[in-house]
Parts: sequence; structure tokens; C-alpha cells
Amino acid sequence: MSGGKLKILVCGAHPDDPETGCGGTMALYSEQGHEVVAVYLTRGEAGIAGKSHQEASEIRTREALKACEILGCRAIFVGQINGSCELNSDRYAEFQAIIERENPDVIFTHWPIDTHRDHRICSLLTYDAWLRSGKKAALYYYEVMTGSQTQNFHPTDYVDITEVREKKRAACLAHVSQGVESWYDRSHGRMEEFRGMECGCRFAEAFVRHVQSRQAVLPNYEKKGGRNEDNPMSYVDSPQPDDRGVRLG
Repeated sequence: MSGGKLKILVCGAHPDDPETGCGGTMALYSEQGHEVVAVYLTRGEAGIAGKSHQEASEIRTREALKACEILGCRAIFVGQINGSCELNSDRYAEFQAIIERENPDVIFTHWPIDTHRDHRICSLLTYDAWLRSGKKAALYYYEVMTGSQTQNFHPTDYVDITEVREKKRAACLAHVSQGVESWYDRSHGRMEEFRGMECGCRFAEAFVRHVQSRQAVLPNYEKKGGRNEDNPMSYVDSPQPDDRGVRLG
């Protein structure tokens, strides 16, 4: 995966999940000439009080497309229903077909330990598709509203998003129906600042690389404990498992 144009898939349960979880990384990839795709499991049908599923779907689809325009990516809508997501043989096959068609180099998805059922389902659908694809792509997990949603998340890798933080924020605020402006700074804003403190920059996004995943090229990659000054787009230097399958470092 070194050199050349990469295809990046960012899988999220609802409109605004890819943007809040790794919108900065998406923006950086796009600015560096790579193809970025936001895969939305649902259209957020149950996400606006007082609106029918159809009305909410139309509003949130427009918001997602606006966010993708800001980040420089395209959108795919899988077609499940917000709050009623399913995990069965047909849904596994449906999601696998999307992954096979897109043939990505890097996949990002929800961390599976999460209080929101749709987030967990999205994570497991992605993981299953990755397994059945032969683990060809690199697989990373992202966090959303850590503490209240994502749980037990211990990053292996960081991306410095300082230079695109305002672009990420604008993409998140495009989801007007979700009142993002009222909660962004005290949730994801604080997370970005904290992750930046952890890795030695101002603002960062954090990820967990699957231990059996190949290594990927991350934009503005930050080593755990300090910046990689040698290459702003370097290979991830995550610890490898020993012969017992236990991570070192």
C-alpha cells in the first residue's frame, strides 16, 4: 500500500458517525489525493424527534451529502433502518458485497464495544466482510463520544488533525438536525484535544488497529508518545504479536 492512490472506506451506523469519529483523517486523505468513501449503514431515519422516518431520512441524507462535500468524499447508503439494524446472513452478504465492490486499501469502522446497538452491528458487519475478503485491507477502529458510547478504547495509533480540525468541525456541524453545535466542543472537541495531548500535538484522532491487520499509511501519522518527524505520511509502527499472540510494547 505504499505510494500511489489509496481507497479509504469509513463505515458508520448513521450520518455523522464517520465525520465525528474520523472526519479529520478523512479530510487529510482526501487532500492528499486519495479516494475516500463514507459508508452509512442507515440514513438516520429515527434521529429527528417529531419527524417521520421518511422525513428524517431525507433531511439527514442531505446533511450527510453536505458533510461529504466538505470532506471531499463520496457517500454510500447501505439501506438499513436507524434503530432497527439487523445482523443476519442476508445483511452480512449485503455488506460483504459492498466491501468487495469497493475493494478498499484501508477500512475504518466503529469500535465494537459501544452502548449503541447500531454501532455494534456496523462494526461486526465490517469485521465479517473484512474476514471474508481475506483481510486484504488494513482495518482500524475509531471512537465516538467515548465514555457515553465507545467503551474500553485503548488507541494504538494517532493522526494529527490540527491542520484540518476546522474542516472536520464544519462537516460535523453540517448535521444541523442533530444539534451538533450544542455538544460537539464538550464531546468530540475534548476528545480531539485529549488525544492530541497523548501523542504530542494539538488535536488528534485515535484508532485501534486490528492485531491481524496489515499496516496502513495514515496521514500525519503520530507514533504513540511522539510525532514521526521522518515522514508525514508514514507506515504505522504498531507493536507486533509474539508467538503466543500477545501484543508486545
